[in-house]
Formats: sequence, structure tokens, C-alpha cells
Amino acid sequence: MKRRDFITLLGGAAAWPLAARAQQAGVPVIGFLSLQGRTAGTTPQRMTAFRQGLSQLGYVEGKNVAIEYRFAEGRTDQLPALTIDLVSRRVNVIFATDNAGVQVAKPASITIPIVFSIGADPVTLGLVTSFNRPGGNITGVSFLSSAVMAKMLQFLHDAVPNVSSIAMLVNPANPQAAIDTQDTQEAAHTLGLNLLILSAGSDHEIDAAFMAIVEGHAGALLVEGDGFLGDRRDRIIALSARHALPAMFRGREHVEAGALMAYGASITEADRQAGIYVGRILKGEKPADLPVQQSTKVELLINLKTAKALGLTLSPDLLSIADEVIE
Repeated sequence: MKRRDFITLLGGAAAWPLAARAQQAGVPVIGFLSLQGRTAGTTPQRMTAFRQGLSQLGYVEGKNVAIEYRFAEGRTDQLPALTIDLVSRRVNVIFATDNAGVQVAKPASITIPIVFSIGADPVTLGLVTSFNRPGGNITGVSFLSSAVMAKMLQFLHDAVPNVSSIAMLVNPANPQAAIDTQDTQEAAHTLGLNLLILSAGSDHEIDAAFMAIVEGHAGALLVEGDGFLGDRRDRIIALSARHALPAMFRGREHVEAGALMAYGASITEADRQAGIYVGRILKGEKPADLPVQQSTKVELLINLKTAKALGLTLSPDLLSIADEVIE
């Protein structure tokens, strides 16, 4: 056997017993399924928030619960194999952090409980029967990002009132993309704005999208809430700065990383709530009996340092309604 093959085999052998050893020791195992990369975008914050939720039910990773992490590194096509792997390891619960991930996880198992933390409407996606009575083996938390897309566009327009054309970046692989696009198009029409819609599901397409934004003379950028685009947060923010584009994202984490503005519910708070649900399921509750939670608190955040770097003077009215201004 070649040394490289032996190392590969040894690595697989070391990885495989983790869930089995934990279960044999009476420790429950959670499958953590993410479209993002382990260290990219909002992932570190989301992992921390999820663990915090678990700890509220008395579960501490490495002590009385094990977590099998699976990251697709922004590649939607990797999700099916990662999900099948978790199912084959007979994890006790699967936690899915993205619209695409939970849609892949649902048909993969009708017995393993699945908890989600997503921006889409889970009823519209066919994940649950209703918010109050989810039915089946799936429940979770929705921060309904699509419901705030129109408001995001309004706030971005308020920040750059002289701009007549705004670009919108979406991931076509996101099952929520069509709804997000339609809602934003309707809002743009109402505001009298030209909306330049650009799709990006790869690094190359992100670069191409920014070239189209420059060629199309769009004066600002609205980024859809999406796992892949969130994974490429720093790249998008850097390109926005390079082209002097005011950028609007969905969550606090993006503004803290340098985006101009963000509006929406806290993703990390949703993940904390999801961690609580996973803990309750591990204690014996059934997903069908746990209503889907909805994050209703939304916040507007503005990065004043970024505004100054872009040469923007934001109106006192806009600054006054912001929940937080980062200086």
C-alpha cells in the first residue's frame, strides 16, 4: 500500500469512530450541517451561538454531547454527500444552518430529528406544515430574511438618495432566491429605482458580477441573505470598498466586518434558539411538538467609519432611526 493511501485510510478510520464511540459511551451526537466554510463568513459566530443554546439545556460539547461538523465550503453540490454521511453515522439530531442544507436533509431521513436556522419561510419551502404544528421530524427557527428585503432596499436608498440604479446580488442555488428577487423588484418599482439583478454561486461569478455592476453604473449593492454569499462576506465587502460601492447586508455580523449597513433579525440569536431546540429534543421532546420559532426583532445597523471612507454623508433622519451606529 502506498504511504499516501495509508494516510488517507488512517484519516478515514480516525474520523469514522467518533460518532460510534460517543454513542457507545452514552453521549448523544449532533450533526452540524453548513453550506459555509468552518472559518469563513459568519460561521464562527454561528457555531458559538449554537453551543450557547445547547449549554442552556446543560449540554457541553466534549463533555456530555459530541458534534460532527460538516462544511460544504460554499458548494451546494457537496451538501447531499455530507448529509448522507451524517445519516449513515446515525447522529441523534441534525442541525442545518441554510435553506439549501435543510432541503437536502429533509428527504435524507424521516426518523432523525432535524432542526433548522434559516432565513426562508419553512412553510413555503415545504419543510413544515405550519409554524404552530410543524409535523414530521423537522422544526427550527426562521428569521424570515425575505420579509425584510423591501425594507433593506428602502434603507439603502435613503443612504444614497441620488443613486438611480442599485445592484442586487443573489445565489441562484438558494431556494429562496426567486422570492427575494420578486419582493425586491416590486420595492424597486415603488421607489422608482432600476434594479440590476446579478447571480453568483461561485468566486468567479462574484468577480463577474462586480464587473457587471461597474459596467452597469449601479451606485450601491444589496446582498441577499444566503449561505454561500455569507461565506464570501469578506470578499464581497473588499470588492465593494475597491469599487466605492455602499453595500447593504442582512445581519449585524456583516456591518461589524465593514459593510455600510445591515438590516434584519440576528442570525446568531436564531442559532442560539436552535441550539435550545436541539437540547430539548435530546431530552426527549419531539420536533412535531415544537412550534417553529420566528425571530421578530429586527435591527438597523450603520458603519459610520465605512460611510466616511466612501465619502457619504448620511442624513440625520437615517442615523436617528438606526439601532446602532458603529464608529
